[in-house]
Amino acid sequence: MLRTRHLMVLLVSLSSTPAWTATYQLDPGQTLTQFDIDHLWLFTQRGQFDHTRGTLEYDVERHSGSLDVTIDAGSLDTESDERDTALKGTGWFDVSRYPSITFRSQRFIFEQDRLTAIEGELTMLGVTQPLRLEIARIQCGASPGTGKQSCRADASGTLQRSRFGMRASLPFIGDEVRLRIRAEAYLKH
Repeated sequence: MLRTRHLMVLLVSLSSTPAWTATYQLDPGQTLTQFDIDHLWLFTQRGQFDHTRGTLEYDVERHSGSLDVTIDAGSLDTESDERDTALKGTGWFDVSRYPSITFRSQRFIFEQDRLTAIEGELTMLGVTQPLRLEIARIQCGASPGTGKQSCRADASGTLQRSRFGMRASLPFIGDEVRLRIRAEAYLKH
């Protein structure tokens, strides 16, 4: 009888503890990594990477998480085949030697219960540098279209391409690259 009571107390206490960190898989069809850069001080050149994959672990109650993202550098798209071919070559993204760009988080930053930034490391062209992503919004819950558990987020960050060894056409093409990331990730089962 005493053992049964202890077992019941244990079960009740376990059921009232917060849920463990949820793991989400980025949806490549709903995740978009865009960039813009100044060109000849006259206009802004925009582009994007069409293939991004990764994993998000997120726990708002514990104020913790991790993010691991891989961008296919060969999926670069600036809406100009000629420009894309040049940017995929040596002096730029050199996709034959460096087919992937990766971001791995080191710290999630919260203000109260709101995720405001993710600090981590970006690796591009074999060089790793710190990168901070500002989180404009993140929302987790049932997806309106499918009912599946998902997280959707908008993030932005800034990097200097020269710090990764990408110095082609400086200063005519700017050094500062502005990133915008729209991501959607679904709960892994």
